[in-house]
Amino acid sequence: MSQEQPQRPQAEQFFEQEPIKYGDVFNVSGELASQPIKPRDAALMQATENQALGQTQKGTPASVMQSAAAVNTAAGLVNHGDISDIAKNQGMSVSETKVGANRVITESVGSQVVGQFVEPDVPMNDPGLVLDKNAITIGEALEASALSQAGDKPLDQSDAAAIQAAEMRATGKNHTEPGGLGAIAQSAATRNTRTMPDLQKTTLADVVSGAREKLGSDKTVTREDAEGVIGAELRNKADMRTKPGGVAASMAAAATLNQNTKSG
Repeated sequence: MSQEQPQRPQAEQFFEQEPIKYGDVFNVSGELASQPIKPRDAALMQATENQALGQTQKGTPASVMQSAAAVNTAAGLVNHGDISDIAKNQGMSVSETKVGANRVITESVGSQVVGQFVEPDVPMNDPGLVLDKNAITIGEALEASALSQAGDKPLDQSDAAAIQAAEMRATGKNHTEPGGLGAIAQSAATRNTRTMPDLQKTTLADVVSGAREKLGSDKTVTREDAEGVIGAELRNKADMRTKPGGVAASMAAAATLNQNTKSG
């Protein structure tokens, strides 16, 4: 009687997986999209971000790559010293452009953009801002986004996440208040995914207009507040780009203006 080949356990077959590739987490195409994210890719992007920004923030491409590379390594799908050909031959870049009161940061792997976001033009080592009569609060920054080009657009999950982060910064609590501004935003974003056409959807302005009255408490916008909101918005955008005039952009502008007022 012929012997059958041993079968792999069902659990092993079930958990067999492909590595996380660039195309799984970034809006990229071509050869880059099919490349696994490797540990030295993530390390290179982190070093590039640190050099340009002073640190790696939550939600930025470097943090996403670090998480993906860690999963790939833990699963034995890549080795600790691995680097992709594109990262090795074309490198990573983080460039900065000044737009109004904000710095716009663009991050690329090779020739493809993997993220773009606003950054408050405030020194990294600047201490928390002291409230004065001219300082812009989180509530005021939210209201400013209602008056921007983003205000008339349907509110989406990235807006809701940014509003929730802003509310937690304003209240000093680590949860969304039931019935509060963040909860309203999340409910509206969920409802918008089921509503057609766009004219019937809740806009950003519908939610954040009058934000100062809707927040349980308010505070001056600092660089740390802006960074927290930027990270929340980025993590919930497929293309990892903050919305022009949106909540993150308004918070970044407010942090910069507050710094300029303090320095003046």
